[in-house]
Amino acid sequence: MPEPSSAGPVELSERVHLLDALRGFALLGVFVSNSLSWFSGRQLLPGEQSQALAAPPLEMVVRQLYAFFVDQKFVTLFSLLFGLGFALQMTRAEGRGTSIVPVYRRRLLVLLGIGLVHMFAIWVGDILSTYALVGFVLLLFRQRSDRTVLTWVAVLFVVLPLALSVAQRFGPELLHGKEAAEQAAKATRELEVAHRTAFLTGLSSDSVLTSQQANAVFAWQNLPNPGRPIWLCIILGRFLLGLWVGRRRLLEDVERHRALLVRVMAWGLGVGSAVATLSLVLYLRKQGAPGGPGAQLEQPVWMVGMRTLREVGYLFMGCGYAAAFALLFQKERWRKVLGVLTPAGRMALTLYLMQSAISIWLYDGWGLGLVGRTPPSRTVLMCLGVFAAQVAFSHWWLARFRFGPVEWLWRSLTYGRIQPMRLVPASAARAAH
Repeated sequence: MPEPSSAGPVELSERVHLLDALRGFALLGVFVSNSLSWFSGRQLLPGEQSQALAAPPLEMVVRQLYAFFVDQKFVTLFSLLFGLGFALQMTRAEGRGTSIVPVYRRRLLVLLGIGLVHMFAIWVGDILSTYALVGFVLLLFRQRSDRTVLTWVAVLFVVLPLALSVAQRFGPELLHGKEAAEQAAKATRELEVAHRTAFLTGLSSDSVLTSQQANAVFAWQNLPNPGRPIWLCIILGRFLLGLWVGRRRLLEDVERHRALLVRVMAWGLGVGSAVATLSLVLYLRKQGAPGGPGAQLEQPVWMVGMRTLREVGYLFMGCGYAAAFALLFQKERWRKVLGVLTPAGRMALTLYLMQSAISIWLYDGWGLGLVGRTPPSRTVLMCLGVFAAQVAFSHWWLARFRFGPVEWLWRSLTYGRIQPMRLVPASAARAAH
């Protein structure tokens, strides 16, 4: 096994600026999603209170635009970029004649540690720890053929999620009978409501300790979530598709693959929009449908496949966004505009964690206490303001340092030595050379 000193972090000259800018773009969408769903407390509020916040016409428009264009699409894009990054690192390691496995394992272990601290000490909605765990599975596909990788993408996106959804929907009824299944489903929902109510109460506290204790308890309670196996399958499927894209160098050599990217953009945005429209129609119909403890068990059989269909739609839309972004980035005028996001993409880990810290200050009771009080439009405006400040900060920071602060920590722990942090002036570098 090579020593830690045999490998090093990616130098600035090796970076693909399009991917950094695209990562910054994805980070903005992820921040909006996290804020509207969780930071603002919307998912924790009773249904009537949540609907009241989104009842005015402006708020309804913002909410539907979010559902159509943003919800899960940017998380999908972010996951694709994780797999694509793995492909690039593997290619560079092979070019140096070394194995990616030792360094990448250490990299994932450090990311897992950062994610667990983030989840239990700051915010329950951490994705880093999940990415790290699924990343270990991704290593198993590093030498698999493209055909095998794409086959597994289909299995992980369609076959396994559909099978798990059917088992979760019909398994309890077949094993215990319809009445017992309804009672168990009712008890599960009541427990979930109790957990969310306790979490919201904790977040509303004027004590930092109370709020963060509530966060840690809620994170622990949600570890055995029955939907997690489906979620893990979908994330691995996104990683594998990103791996395939990276192998084909679709976003490293855009001009060579322009025709394919145009088709991906057209099909991605077309199919993604069609599925989003269908989901929106079904959602609006559901708003007027009667609820109750047995509502889920009384849904039509075909509704069991809706989650799988939605995930496929998210994937198409995310790919469409990536292709459209890449094609626009080739035009000089658009490159100047979209390139503003490049520094944010280079230090996405720092900004992601910073978003959590800023958001709990904005929403928790010990901060500005806005949890459960901001309508969708105000939440989005605050997101845009915070992200604009983060972009400006990333420009300032990377004009002076090689990495973001958390990226520096990640690399230093991965390679087992302190990484040089400050940028060396060009004149000094030439003199040293």
